[in-house]
Formats: sequence, structure tokens, C-alpha cells
Amino acid sequence: MENVVEFQDLGLIDYKEAWDLQEKILAGMIKAKFGSGNEKNRVNSNLLFCEHPHVYTIGKSGSEKNLLIHGEQLKAVNATYYKINRGGDITYHGPGQLVGYPIFDLDTLGLGVKKYIYLLEEAIIQTLLEEGIKSSRLEGATGVWLDTDNPALTRKICAIGVRVSRFVTMHGFAFNVKTNLDYFRYINPCGFVDKGVTSLEKELEREVYIEEIKNILKHKLSNIFGFRLEE
Repeated sequence: MENVVEFQDLGLIDYKEAWDLQEKILAGMIKAKFGSGNEKNRVNSNLLFCEHPHVYTIGKSGSEKNLLIHGEQLKAVNATYYKINRGGDITYHGPGQLVGYPIFDLDTLGLGVKKYIYLLEEAIIQTLLEEGIKSSRLEGATGVWLDTDNPALTRKICAIGVRVSRFVTMHGFAFNVKTNLDYFRYINPCGFVDKGVTSLEKELEREVYIEEIKNILKHKLSNIFGFRLEE
């Protein structure tokens, strides 16, 4: 049977509004999945793309010491801050960053959590290759990185942090396409004090159109996970 994933592009949306929407979709999927007897029902997964106004989020295992500004300083840079229920440490979201929230039923896709994260990383890696950028994974860390063979130059271009409830995922990835990287100065990204961050636009040294990157990434996700997107 064909795997279908329902897709929505939310555009620029407040972080809490997108978080609430994820929780609503996840709850509906779990209810449908386990709603009749003990036999699991097949449910369609969901994929949300969006951008956020300036916001910092910290996962369950994160340390608030990695947020370097507080209170009035956050207001001064027009940023907000949330403690959230994903894995991972602190990260930044903002305009020009392509955020993806896959709310996937891993049972339907036949995946475990480690494989799921691996495939998310692979979709970003292949998208970057389309733009002529070679990237890879970094041992001991999630996400997608550049120049992992040279610790002095290693930098992150995509962060990944997920939550899984009854094998349904939420949260996801934050891909720096044309992100204002100055905002990363106010945190230790993902808890690292010795690794930099970058964006696709910075690496290419030319203007990048986020809509084009969305289209490439949708195609890569569809192929890698083996589903059809329904918009």
C-alpha cells in the first residue's frame, strides 16, 4: 500500500502556534492509530514546513547555561525563548531558516527512531549536494555538518531534534538557508562551545531562494522515505 504524507507550508508562523498545531496533529494520529481495539490502524503521516520569528528553544536534556542572554536582552533582539519537549539542547529559529516538522508514523514507514533521524540527515545532505555543497554527519552529534574532517573548521548547517510518542514523531529539523547567523552568538548552539554554524547562502556566497530549496527538499524526503506528498 502506498505511503501518503499530508503536506502543509505554514509560512512565517509563531513558534508556539506551530508547536500547538504539531501536538494537535500528533494526538489525532495516535487516536486514529490506536482507536479501535488492539489492532493498529494505518494512518497518514504529516509534514509541516515553516519559518519562525526569532526564537530560542531548549530541549529536555539541554542546559539553560547555553542561553547567553536573558530577559530584557532577549526583548532587545526581538527574540523569545521556550523550554520544549524534544530531545537535544538549545537552538535558534528565525526568518530564512527552513524548519521542518515531520509528524510521521514510524510503524507505517517501517522505521526505528535511529533510522528515522539518519534519513532526515540524508535528505538534507542530498539537498545540499544539489547546490554543490558536500556535507556529512558528525560522530556523537545529530544534524548535518560541513568540514567534519577538520575540527577547526567544522560547522553545523542543519540541527535536528525530535520527540517520539507511541512511534509518532514531532519536532524535526532546522536548516539554515539564508538565516541571520548573528543570532547564534547569543547561545552555545546545541550545547557546543567549539563548533560554528553556517548557512547555505553564506557557503554559496550568493542569494538563495528558500522556495527553491523547499521544492528540492520535499523531493528528497519523498524519495528517501518512500512516500507520496499530498498537498
